[in-house]
Amino acid sequence: MSELGFIHRFAPGERSDARPLVLLHGTGGDEDDLVPLGRMVAPGAALLSPRGKVLENGMPRFFRRLAEGVFDENDVRARAHEFADFIDAARERYAIAAPIALGYSNGANIAAAVMLLRPNTLAGGILLRAMPPLASPPAGQGLSGRAVLIVSGARDPIVPPAGAARLAAMLERAGAQVESRVLPGGHELSQADVTLAQEWLRLNAGARAVAS
Repeated sequence: MSELGFIHRFAPGERSDARPLVLLHGTGGDEDDLVPLGRMVAPGAALLSPRGKVLENGMPRFFRRLAEGVFDENDVRARAHEFADFIDAARERYAIAAPIALGYSNGANIAAAVMLLRPNTLAGGILLRAMPPLASPPAGQGLSGRAVLIVSGARDPIVPPAGAARLAAMLERAGAQVESRVLPGGHELSQADVTLAQEWLRLNAGARAVAS
């Protein structure tokens, strides 16, 4: 469906105690890509899965980049605010609590940007293969009490673990409780990502969130 400003897919939850997830695909993905992952990580949770609106050689993304690993930060900021507005509208439309972001690559990066720029939008984040989306995010402790899992790949040629570590420090300065893990693989996802996300969610789904 294309209401609320983004083409998206919504799957209602089957468990009232399960925190909703917003699923954010990587470059070239769409609203269907991470639904199987979301169902594995959080069985029975409501799933909100939008498609990125920026096209790079025909491939959907959530914001523009100038080169590999070099982002158009003006576009990052504009798209992050646009996406946060979408989340707010979706919460009202579907009567869901503030979601936890489950993002991969470009999707994880837009989730991080939303957390830094609109800290009341998301309840937390599972950021897979993420890097800092902004060089100089706003100062402040707006993420106080929110939990974030960052998972990187030791042999990732696109997002080296050092980039994930910089993002972790950035989120911690904003007040988030960050757990960082490094897996032996590369940029691709693995069963180990699923297991880490499941375990983290089990321990943190009840962490402080925006109004339910």
